[in-house]
Amino acid sequence: MSRISVRGFAVASATAVTTVGAVVGVASGSTPAADDNNFEAAAADTTLLADIPAGQQAQVQTASLTQQADAQASAADTAAKKSAEESARLQAAKDAKSKKQAAEDKLEAERKAEAAAKKEASERASRSAARDATSFTTQSSYSVAEVKAMARQMVPADQFQCFSNIVDHESTWNYRATNPSSGAYGLMQALPGSKMVSAGSDWQTNPATQIKWGLSYMDGRYGSPCGAWSFWQANNWY
Repeated sequence: MSRISVRGFAVASATAVTTVGAVVGVASGSTPAADDNNFEAAAADTTLLADIPAGQQAQVQTASLTQQADAQASAADTAAKKSAEESARLQAAKDAKSKKQAAEDKLEAERKAEAAAKKEASERASRSAARDATSFTTQSSYSVAEVKAMARQMVPADQFQCFSNIVDHESTWNYRATNPSSGAYGLMQALPGSKMVSAGSDWQTNPATQIKWGLSYMDGRYGSPCGAWSFWQANNWY
């Protein structure tokens, strides 16, 4: 049988060398005289694989390889565990971020919905508080102050100034104002004036009817009197 040194066996497996050395040391009754870093030198002086009985050599080598496989499996399990823990940590952080963003988005949507609801409620209250044109007593004539008073009661409060600005420029609150060149008529200088009949047959003499028509026109075409006033400022007409 050929003698194979532990040094030669170390080329195949460092772990096997350690195990073989340990087994041989126990078999000989001696204690290793060197640490791991100096193991090979110590083993060269004291241990040869052939020193182990022939019937035990296969068992020693098998035990060595088994120990090495176990160590590698343990290292792999540790690495896999660390990888799984890191993946779980990253996923948890990602989930937390997503939940936070979803909560913020929900809160923002709720705030916008609440603001829109308040605005709509305010507009409904303003519209419901406004008087209809037919609720005013018909007169043979109206002063500027009376016409403005009607408008304040018919036009939503937050739109009145815009409405007033347009009327100031178009007719200076003269409900009988007529443009001699175009034929535009009334507070809003409707062209032609007869289109105001959609608000009432008394459109020529009743400023409340003209105000009603003017509001409907501004809301329908520009969204509101303030929308109409913005357009007027840019174009000097509406």
